[in-house]
Amino acid sequence: MYLNHLFGLSGKAAVITGGSMGIGQVLAKGLAQAGAEVFIFSRSSAEHVVKEIVDIQGKAHWIKTDITDENQVQESIRQVIDEAGKIDMLVNNAGICVHEKSLEASASSFNKVMDLNVNAQFFITKHVAQVMVDKGVEGNIVNIASMSGSIVNLPQMQASYNASKAALIHLTKSLAIEWADKGIKVNSLSPGYVATNMSVNTPDELKSAWAKLIPMKRMAEPEELIPPLLFLVSDSCKYVTGSDIIIDGGYTAF
Repeated sequence: MYLNHLFGLSGKAAVITGGSMGIGQVLAKGLAQAGAEVFIFSRSSAEHVVKEIVDIQGKAHWIKTDITDENQVQESIRQVIDEAGKIDMLVNNAGICVHEKSLEASASSFNKVMDLNVNAQFFITKHVAQVMVDKGVEGNIVNIASMSGSIVNLPQMQASYNASKAALIHLTKSLAIEWADKGIKVNSLSPGYVATNMSVNTPDELKSAWAKLIPMKRMAEPEELIPPLLFLVSDSCKYVTGSDIIIDGGYTAF
C-alpha cells in the first residue's frame, strides 16, 4: 500500500502532448494504468488510444490541439479544467526530428523543429503551471527531451533536433529553479534510441550504426520509459527537480 501511495496516480489528472502514437501512446497508457485520468493533446486523432485505455478500465480523453498555437493550447487547458477541475501533471512528449545537413537546411525546416520542440513546450508549460498555481496544486512537469540534448548523434545529421533538445533540457532546469517555491517540480526524461514504428522503419544502415554504439546492443522498448516517468510524476518525486534522467542503454556513458 505504501508503494501504491508513492507511485500510484489515482485521482490525478494528467495532460500529455503527442500521445496519439509512438512513445506518447505508450506513456499515455502507462499513466492511465497507474490511475491517472489522461488528457491527450494532439493534432492527429488519439481516439484509438482512448479506446485502448477505456478497455482496461482507465479514463482518457482526446482533445484535438495544435500545441504550436497558443490560443488552442489555452482552450484545451480550459476543457481539462471543466472536466477534471485541475491538472496534476504535464508530460511534454510532442516533438519532431529532421535529418538534414546543416549547409542544406532551410530557415523553415529549422524553425519548424524549434517551434515545436522548444517554443511550444514553453508556452504550454507556462499555462499549465499557472493553472497549478491557481488551483494550489504542487504538480509535476516532465519534458521528454533526448540523449541528443547531451551528445551529437552519428551518423545522421540533425543539428536542429540536437539543439532543440539541449534547449529543452536547459529550459527544464530554468523553470525548475523559478517555480521551486511554488511546489512545482520540473524534470526531463531523455531517451536514447527507442524501438517505435518510426525508428524500426529506419534504414538498416542507420540501425546497424546505432547498435554498435549502444553498450547494451539494442534499442529501448517504449514500455521501459514508463517506470522512470511514473517516478517523475508521482508523489515519490517530492525532492527532485531540475534533473534530466537519461535512458539510453549506456550510449552517453562514454
